[in-house]
Amino acid sequence: MRKGIILLSAFFIFILSCKKETTEEPVVPSDGHTHIHIQIPPGLPPLNIPADNPTTVEGIALGRKLFYDPILSGDNTISCASCHKQSYGFTDSTLQFSIGIDHLYGVRNAMPLFNIGYAHGFFWDGGAADLESQVIGPIQNPVEMHEDLTRCITELNSSPEYPALFQSAFGSSTATTPMVMKAIAQFERTMLSANSKFDKHQLGTDSLNAQEVRGMNLFADQAKGDCNHCHILGSTFTDFEYRNNGLDSVSADSGRARITLHGSDMGKFKTPSLRNIEVTAPYMHDGRFQTLQQVLDHYNTGFHYTANLDPNLQAIQKGRLSQQDMDDIIAFLRTLTDYEFLANPAFAKP
Repeated sequence: MRKGIILLSAFFIFILSCKKETTEEPVVPSDGHTHIHIQIPPGLPPLNIPADNPTTVEGIALGRKLFYDPILSGDNTISCASCHKQSYGFTDSTLQFSIGIDHLYGVRNAMPLFNIGYAHGFFWDGGAADLESQVIGPIQNPVEMHEDLTRCITELNSSPEYPALFQSAFGSSTATTPMVMKAIAQFERTMLSANSKFDKHQLGTDSLNAQEVRGMNLFADQAKGDCNHCHILGSTFTDFEYRNNGLDSVSADSGRARITLHGSDMGKFKTPSLRNIEVTAPYMHDGRFQTLQQVLDHYNTGFHYTANLDPNLQAIQKGRLSQQDMDDIIAFLRTLTDYEFLANPAFAKP
């Protein structure tokens, strides 16, 4: 218990020292919890915080510890952070598919977690409706953490340190599955990334060079890059929608259709953010592309004309981009890397 209290105190002190970047002044209300209003970086929209899961210092600290603790896996060897590494934008480094506790490979590439609080559907196919419910997906997945929730909660309650942390965060020393879901979701909502060279350019504190500016203009040009329809320039760089981008003439992975059971959703996957794209390879839901050049080659000449191909791709001409155009777009995409976020100790292992 003493260790848990020391950990919580240290995190609280850190939050106070970094409040200009991540939070406003914590407020201790009558419920005894230290509530925090997450400070939104310029360029990002307001966060929608669920009324039944307000953000607190204690909840974030618990969620952060759980995120990095392999206690949530069936054999206590894999944590959330095993497949979501901070230095890679909370993706799984260069692995096409993550490896679960039984040495089984997953079937989809690990998605990044920054700015995840803005999403309105989670996983590549939208299989979870909210941030809280997505937490238990990997924990229960037989090829990921492969844990039984009842056994997991029993182990948490038998731990020498977790009862005190749950007491601080939720007013009860007895852990429950909803508490685990809420704590990790609180921590993940704080993972805001919007301090790249592009963002500083927008604020007037840095400048893009000539090639990067050309790339930005090509990115938004509907006759050229036409990236802006799905990866909206600025803000989150995604519309969070599900689209078929012509990866295959016949989709091996049903994508969104697995959830909706609608044939029109076959091969549709969530549009990922392009923030930190330089460090989140490999790309696409199945990690088939290792480089940004391969991604642009696909959108320039490689996409397949399927029945439900996204209308934006149907409307553009193949081969419209020169190699110089693609080089310029890649130069611009590299300005979206938020190096401070990738090394921010507030998101590192406690």
